Parts: sequence; structure tokens; C-alpha cells
Amino acid sequence: MKSDVYSFDKNATDFSAITDTAARISAYNRLEKKDELKLLLLSEELVEMLPRLLQYCSGEFWIENNDRKYEIHASLRSEDLPAAGEREQLMSVSRSGENAAAVGIVNKIRIAAEVMMANYAQAVAENPSLAYPDSPYAFYDMGISPDPMSYSNAWALSAYKAEAKETPEAWDELEKSLIANLADDVIVGIIGSKVDIVVIKTF
Repeated sequence: MKSDVYSFDKNATDFSAITDTAARISAYNRLEKKDELKLLLLSEELVEMLPRLLQYCSGEFWIENNDRKYEIHASLRSEDLPAAGEREQLMSVSRSGENAAAVGIVNKIRIAAEVMMANYAQAVAENPSLAYPDSPYAFYDMGISPDPMSYSNAWALSAYKAEAKETPEAWDELEKSLIANLADDVIVGIIGSKVDIVVIKTF
């Protein structure tokens, strides 16, 4: 089953459709209350990323399931190359102290999407880690995943987790993260100008 697809214009601020969708698909599939709550919490974690990302592009949201496997999708598209000012704002992700801190797993997922959008805006064909070699972005390299869903480039929470086991600070952050503990995986992938964030959960 696939829910309705909701479109969000650039700079959208009302995301009530997202939590409403989670409630409706839970009811339709007769999820147990605890599973409905998990789906709602994961949807809300995705909502947290959208206001910043929708500064640069428009977006779509939907939830789909195949039996017990659920995917929460946010698809972000820049129809045209961003204007010079927007490109500069996107590229500042590699220079901003706020972004470089990348505190929290949700912020890391969001920044992974920003990095992919910035690379698209600058027509960078190489591995994104070459464009952002500074140590605050080590988390990005840690999550690069070998083509999990046919994307030209993808960052996966599962790949990041595997690498993070060697880094006590990163592992501690994962253990405290709602999305890292509830989701089976989170994939951030890019095809052309479209960046997808997919939260995966099997109940």
C-alpha cells in the first residue's frame, strides 16, 4: 500500500499532513498501538529535517508498505540549478561551525542530504567526501553505502553504524538517538537533482 503523496513547496511550514498520513496508514493496516506510535515517531523525526532542506527545493512525502515492511519517504527536488546565493548557502555546509558540529543523528542525516544537494548544485561528479575532506565530516564517509537502492550515491545509517562501533563518541550518540534506535535503516540517496530520504522499519 502507498499513501497519498503530499507536495511541499519551497519554504513550506505546515507539515501536519505527515503525521496525519502516519495515523491513517496505521489504522488502515491495523497496526498495534505500539507500532503505530513508532511509525508516528519516525515520521516526526523526518519532519524535523524538512524546514531546513526545503529552503533549497520543493519536496514530496509519502509512506508505503509491503506487508510488515514500511518505508517513510521524503523526496526533494531542485528543478533548476539554485541561484548563486542559494548555492553559496548550500556550500556553506562545509564551512559553518553549526553544521560542522553535526550534533545528533537527525542532523547528520539532514546534512548528508545537504551535502548531496550541494554537490549537485556545483556539478561535482566525484565522491562527495573529496569535496568535504574536513574532519567534522568524517560521519559522512562513515555512512557512504554501496548503492543500496540504485542511487548514484547514497549514505546509509546502517553503514554509519557499522563504522561508528570503532568510535566511542559516535556510538554513544547512536545509542541516544530515537531514529537510530527505532529505524531499521535510513537511506539518503541521489539520482540527478532528486535527493531521497527513506526511513525503513519492519514491524
